[in-house]
Amino acid sequence: MRIKPLLLRDGDDLELARRLRSRSISSGAAQRARIVLLASQGESNSSIAELVGVSRPTVISWRARYDVDGLAGLEDDARSGRPRSLDRREIVSATLMPPPKKYGVTHWSSRLLAKHLGIGYGTVARIWREYGVQPWRSETFKFSTDPELVAKVTDIVGLYLDPPENAIVLCVDEKSQIQALDRTAPTLPMQIGMPEKQTHDYIRNGTTTLFAALEIATGKVTGICRPRHRHQEFLVFLKHVARAYPKQELHLVMDNYATHKKAEVREWLAANPRIHVHFTPTSASWMNLVEVWFGIIERQAIHRGTFRSVRELTAKIREFINGWNPRAQPFVWTKTAEQILVKADRKTTSNSGH
Repeated sequence: MRIKPLLLRDGDDLELARRLRSRSISSGAAQRARIVLLASQGESNSSIAELVGVSRPTVISWRARYDVDGLAGLEDDARSGRPRSLDRREIVSATLMPPPKKYGVTHWSSRLLAKHLGIGYGTVARIWREYGVQPWRSETFKFSTDPELVAKVTDIVGLYLDPPENAIVLCVDEKSQIQALDRTAPTLPMQIGMPEKQTHDYIRNGTTTLFAALEIATGKVTGICRPRHRHQEFLVFLKHVARAYPKQELHLVMDNYATHKKAEVREWLAANPRIHVHFTPTSASWMNLVEVWFGIIERQAIHRGTFRSVRELTAKIREFINGWNPRAQPFVWTKTAEQILVKADRKTTSNSGH
């Protein structure tokens, strides 16, 4: 619905258009300029409110202020008292404190903190950049409470840095619940200037579990897929690994998952004394280098794949392993046991100090 256009003063249309293009003025000033320009084109107050994203009374207010005072009526009202100035350290200190409960948020945004302190949000954002403060980010950590932490870390790092002579060190684990996902429409291939595109929705076609053993000296992988990841499937995999290395002494690094410690598994290991097991500390599966390889196959073969069945998924996994092994490189461990234990001790001390 069109109403009587708001009459602009001479030259104001050019100034308002400049404000809309400018990157140096506040978003509020640009918003007011747009309101007045739309009003000058005969748009209704309701239409302007919808286009700009404000309330109808706000549109009426700024139209009236321009009508009376011109461009001067679009300026912010002067605030009483001296403009507030805060030391950088005060702003950083406020950032590190949790927001008051009245805001109902878990962390500060630059605009919310600026409003809370009565300063410009640009100032807050600039100081956050200077000091490397990032309230919107959160990371996780977990320290091991394993009573055998020192012994296990020393044992596994020793295997990595100084493996036994005439023996092979294998990092063993399973990547479970790998989904065979098919997109609801064909993937659009990459083109010059455009990335590959996939639909965001997908169809689930079942899951598989990949059991893998990474030989750290070469980077080669022995793997099989099974529908489930019980101790029965794990034992089948151990026998598969034993056949792949029929004569060598094997040292297997694995985590404390219950499947790995079942009586049947322990009995089979006892009957095969050339195979030695080394368990990672509790909550330290990151020490198992096959986890790094699982990340590689996920990124390079699974995440962007489309699979109409579990059979297609397992075929792709096998294809990746067959292509990986001829070009594999050793997986090199660099941290000493002392470095890991010092870091773990720091986290433990920090946590107990709170």
